[in-house]
Amino acid sequence: MSQTPAAAERLAPGDVAPDFTLTSDAGDEVTLSGLRGRKVIVYFYPAAMTPGCTTQACDFRDSLDALKAEGYEVLGVSPDQPAKLATFRERDGITFPLLSDPSKETLTAWGAFGEKKNYGKIVQGVIRSTVVVDEDGTVAHAAYNVRAKGHVAKLRRDLGLD
Repeated sequence: MSQTPAAAERLAPGDVAPDFTLTSDAGDEVTLSGLRGRKVIVYFYPAAMTPGCTTQACDFRDSLDALKAEGYEVLGVSPDQPAKLATFRERDGITFPLLSDPSKETLTAWGAFGEKKNYGKIVQGVIRSTVVVDEDGTVAHAAYNVRAKGHVAKLRRDLGLD
């Protein structure tokens, strides 16, 4: 079993986004490099069907048409298995791919897994994060330790969409 680094290496604008191939809630394989030529919002969340993660997913769902109109695709990534992600999608009407990373390799490569504070204790876990990748596969925007509530509105402001 590989040792997870204590502090995840965070991505920053100008970095090349690490490629990945992950299984979606629908059982399809999604590869980041397969989306070249499009702007992609990749957001990382701890667990499907928890209150904060549901709030965040529904926020992206409700903003999806406006984001797509600006040329953005949205991908959600968590360590959950595809079957749980499918239940989450169906329960909450999620209209974008939810990707499964049970090994946490992609989460770690993107700086979204590592030490974080949870109720005052330092623990290893998923760091709620959002990374925007441009058409060439380069990080255009990266935000870590984001709040679930109101994050999409802040992201839209940061991207100059509002």
